Amino acid sequence: GAPSCSGSRSLPFEFERGRSESSGDEDDDDEDDEEEEGEEEEMESDSRARFGTDDGELDSDDERERMINLTELTPYILCSICKGYLIDATTITECLHTFCKSCIVRHFYYSNRCPKCNIVVHQTQPLYNIRLDRQLQDIVYKLVVNLEEREKKQMHDFYKERGLEVPKPAVPQPVPPSRGRPRKVLGSVFRIPPELDISILLEFIGANEGAGNFKPLEKKFVRVSGEATIGHVEKFLRRKMDLDPACQVDIICGDHLLEHYQTLREIRQVIGESAVQDGLLVLHYGLVVSPL
Repeated sequence: GAPSCSGSRSLPFEFERGRSESSGDEDDDDEDDEEEEGEEEEMESDSRARFGTDDGELDSDDERERMINLTELTPYILCSICKGYLIDATTITECLHTFCKSCIVRHFYYSNRCPKCNIVVHQTQPLYNIRLDRQLQDIVYKLVVNLEEREKKQMHDFYKERGLEVPKPAVPQPVPPSRGRPRKVLGSVFRIPPELDISILLEFIGANEGAGNFKPLEKKFVRVSGEATIGHVEKFLRRKMDLDPACQVDIICGDHLLEHYQTLREIRQVIGESAVQDGLLVLHYGLVVSPL
């Protein structure tokens, strides 16, 4: 008989033709197709056995690693205030929203609410209710390539340009073993300097018609040194409220009209507890037009 078209299986083809010469060309084509399908199935079964897909080894969730784009994680590692990657990630303990440390501390200079959910963090000292989130910061540094190195370089350049000593990273101190149940020590992220020993609350009591236009005071909770005078408080009010020089500022504590030379520590000692509310020295201020 004649060889096959491809010539790759001439002997089996001739053997089949010799054994059944009466079979037509259509029967031969069917047998050839069946042989090809059988070989393809054998090849597929061999490849599955070789690479382990037949028993589902590579298809299991435990063995496969899923690649994730950084953009999928971006909403969880960005600060909603500066819109950049979290640096010194700091979490508000009341609502668990996280921001850059410098961003949230600066925000609390003007507000005591969370910038994301608007919850009141603390009535007078919101900085007491924030904590560093070192685990989240480590995750951010691992996800964003060279972010930690860039931040360290910027900090180093900042201090060098101003002739200041570059602060060394804090080294955790070993805790001596103690008997009994271990106590959990919580440290504040923001420590108030000891010289800032007076907290004041500035309450507006009104202005007369000739006081002109002025901006409302945004920051009414202030922590200052007890050596600060009423003159310093007045300068603070004038600068923050853009007051006209002709506008006079009267500052009152209780029933006492205060003088420029009086210090806050002196006022607190003389007037006593009647001037204090929740640990704050309460000062009322009003605006009037100075007489010509």
